[in-house]
Amino acid sequence: MKIHAVIGGRGAGYVFAAIMALAAWALRYALNDWFPPGFPYLTFFPAVVVTAYFAGLRPAVLCAVLSGVAAWYFFIPPYQSFQVSFPTAVALTFYAFVVAVDIFFIDGMRKALRQLEEERGRYAALAESRDLLYRELHHRVSNNIQVVGSLLRLQASRQADEDARHALVEAGSRIEVIAEIQRQLHNAVGDPAPFQAFAEGVLAAAAAAAGSRVALTVEGGEEPLHPDQATPVTLVMLESFNNALEHGFGEAGEGRVVVRLEQGLGDHVLTVRDNGQGPPPTFDPGASESLGLRIVRAMAQQLGGRFEMAREDGWTVCRLRYAPRRD
Repeated sequence: MKIHAVIGGRGAGYVFAAIMALAAWALRYALNDWFPPGFPYLTFFPAVVVTAYFAGLRPAVLCAVLSGVAAWYFFIPPYQSFQVSFPTAVALTFYAFVVAVDIFFIDGMRKALRQLEEERGRYAALAESRDLLYRELHHRVSNNIQVVGSLLRLQASRQADEDARHALVEAGSRIEVIAEIQRQLHNAVGDPAPFQAFAEGVLAAAAAAAGSRVALTVEGGEEPLHPDQATPVTLVMLESFNNALEHGFGEAGEGRVVVRLEQGLGDHVLTVRDNGQGPPPTFDPGASESLGLRIVRAMAQQLGGRFEMAREDGWTVCRLRYAPRRD
């Protein structure tokens, strides 16, 4: 609740102050027979405090003056008189001192709260601007990367040499994959997406683009990837997945793929398993010159990790092990 907006308008604040002074006088008058002598201001102090809190400085001063005059006239002997004596002067001085201290501190608190609300509003506006700028920058970077991929594909269509055309098409496709990764890494409000949700979207799009009907399961990965590791980890996952589609399932394009990311306290382990036919027994992934495996080895090296590919219990298993970043 905004304190300075509780009593709207200066006129309303003064009316509130007068009502509080009158209510305090009525309560003090009703309790007069119950109070022993020497408590003329007992109900007026709370009225001044409440007015200062809800209406501000000037209405509180008005309430204090009205209350002091009413107490002096009705509850300080000689009653119904403004006669000044030494005891009366002492009582009035004590009253003035107490209400001045109350008003000073309460008004200072209200100003501090108002400044805090204004600061919070400014910080909220700055945070919103920052998030909008970040999302716009993120969107533009993704689009620019995709444009580079499209330019490479366009250049490939003009190449007469088959090898050059194939290389340009492959490069363009992978650059467009990186653009898609950048788009999927964050949710609609700019927060990093958990790996599981992010991976399901990316892999489903890759399977649809390849025309494959695989049963895909993504396990683990409840936490987002570190921003500096997200692209290389995702590229390893996609290359392993595409390898299964292309070489494991062949033209049938049917099978099962299980992707799992273990994000424990030690090394993170990404595993991509497929139940396809697998590579030949003599296949050595560390010596292969295929572009996909070269990319995987390069990404594993960038992560400071290790990539392995093996046949285990009828499954082809691609496994990336790397140390997570915590900063």
